[in-house]
Amino acid sequence: MSSLERGLNLMREVLDAPVASYFTSCVHCGLCAEACLFYTETGDPKYTPIHKLEPLRRLWRSEYTLLGRIGAALGLTKPVGEQELAAWSELVYDSCTLCGRCSLICPVGNDITGMVRKIREGMAIAGYAPPGVVDAVTRTIEQGSPMGIKPAAFLKTVSVEAAESGVEVPVDRAGVDYLVLMSSMEIVGFPEYLGALARIFKQAGISWTVSSEAFEATNAGIQIGVSDLAREIVLRIVNVAEKLGVKTVISPECGHAFTALRWDGPNLIGRPYGFEVVHVLELLERLRGEGRLPTAGTLDEPLTFHDPCQIVRRGGVVEEPRHLLNQVASDFREMEDAGIYNWCCGGGGGVSANPRAEELRFKVFQVKKRQLDKLGVKTMVTACANCRNVMEEAIEHYNMDVRLIGLTELVAEHLVEGETGKKN
Repeated sequence: MSSLERGLNLMREVLDAPVASYFTSCVHCGLCAEACLFYTETGDPKYTPIHKLEPLRRLWRSEYTLLGRIGAALGLTKPVGEQELAAWSELVYDSCTLCGRCSLICPVGNDITGMVRKIREGMAIAGYAPPGVVDAVTRTIEQGSPMGIKPAAFLKTVSVEAAESGVEVPVDRAGVDYLVLMSSMEIVGFPEYLGALARIFKQAGISWTVSSEAFEATNAGIQIGVSDLAREIVLRIVNVAEKLGVKTVISPECGHAFTALRWDGPNLIGRPYGFEVVHVLELLERLRGEGRLPTAGTLDEPLTFHDPCQIVRRGGVVEEPRHLLNQVASDFREMEDAGIYNWCCGGGGGVSANPRAEELRFKVFQVKKRQLDKLGVKTMVTACANCRNVMEEAIEHYNMDVRLIGLTELVAEHLVEGETGKKN
């Protein structure tokens, strides 16, 4: 069987009742286009979210509807083939970050984002996933992380951050409460996140560990759209968490890591976890509420917060970052369309790992640039390392005078160590 047939067969497998109902209920209103930064910033109707699903819709119509079958039998419907999949690869991978804004806006509740995930299953198996994303998945499966970070390199980062923070970073410690994960981007670009956590956890009296076997939180299998690979990556974390006997796994400042582990993971492995999964912001807010996150002073310059799509819009972690920011910042200003309606950074869903999408990614960042220009702030805080990296590149591309800060590090900068209760 050819790779094309294998891919089409996978698309047939995902054509379940919900997908059929979504295609049937679409009223062709175009609101999903207005919700998508790839359409709003280019004006090209090909980037309309529901249009990105056309090969899947055609397969459904021609094989699973009466009129479609009649049309196919009479030769009125062209079958989905190599040409269609090749043409749609850009739409499915380069111009969709899986941000979920189109699904949120759809007046009939169609989960367009979920359907893009489903069509990626077939596209990847048929051989139409971008080389950059394929390489990231290959490195994850073979080496343990999408950026090729091996355990020795991770442990070097652990050693450096322990020395710089002056706090021990436990490794492979069984029986503790929390297992801390990191994303490759944090390990390579923002390792200070780990040092900040070490200081916070010491102050809060938390027992925790990192693992030399499963330190990578990013799930490239979700991004490319292959459930079998996503399952394998999730199982690495699950197996280590259960072996160490931890009560909670902490998802780092990474959006798709949170989605993959918290929401998709149990379905992928076919059973519930033996532990809880929380995003680091959820835990920090919990500690703040318990009086275990004392801080002193505030950052007095005007700042705003970029809401990572997978954490805020699709993950429900909306108020936690705002409570934390209001504790350590005196002039926090909300962006227009903040919270669940905020605009994507432009690099989620594997787009940042896809070099051929770079020009388009910079183009669509203009929506974020307008948000920042209108607000007039020079400092932006976020809670996703991928968002942070993508936006730093775009800020440099547009020569913007804006600096980016990770929220966990910002909280740690104002931490009062050795005391309890908030101090200002």
